[in-house]
Amino acid sequence: MPGLTIGDTIPNLEGESTHGKINFHQYMSGSWTILFSHPGDFTPVCTTELGKMAQYAPEFSKRGVKLLGLSCDDVQSHKDWIKDIEAYTPGCKVNYPILADSKREMMKQLNMVDPDEKDSQGNQVPSRALHIVGPDIKVKLSFLYPATTGRNMDEVLRVLDSLRKASKHKVATPANWKPGEPLVISPSVSNEEAKQMFPNGFETLDLPSNKDYLRFTKV
Repeated sequence: MPGLTIGDTIPNLEGESTHGKINFHQYMSGSWTILFSHPGDFTPVCTTELGKMAQYAPEFSKRGVKLLGLSCDDVQSHKDWIKDIEAYTPGCKVNYPILADSKREMMKQLNMVDPDEKDSQGNQVPSRALHIVGPDIKVKLSFLYPATTGRNMDEVLRVLDSLRKASKHKVATPANWKPGEPLVISPSVSNEEAKQMFPNGFETLDLPSNKDYLRFTKV
């Protein structure tokens, strides 16, 4: 589906939310932001997702990450629905804003349209899309889930940590990586440069090819 993808700048949209009017660039500039959409208010999977997002909000906050939700229902519907979300996750408050996109314009510009799902009037609805946006307001990672599959917040947090590590150091995260585990050094870094960049050292795996490209370190 054409539209917003990795490396693109988030369009400078503006819309009403549960926290008042929000200008995208003003809200996102200078910090990491998780922008996520959901198909509709008062629906089962969405209620669990936004509840979990509220539960994980302290983890995102510790990392200086902002949250911004979006749905095609109106602001009052969002506010009423929040009561159900908080009841589903006792002790957790939905303190992040949820945008209203009743004209279904923002979801199209943000590449968040579900190609199959429709509401009761036959209108298109947002997919379970999630963009992780960097401080430069560019998309760093995108998830696109069908309406039938809820998102995994552990994975959202994991990839966020991966992106933040890679933005600070010349490293990448290997398969199944979890925070605290070794990372791999970028192939663009020579061994001599690696010694300077990673004073705690690194381990080079001995491979049949005799190539020393698989180097692990911790930062």
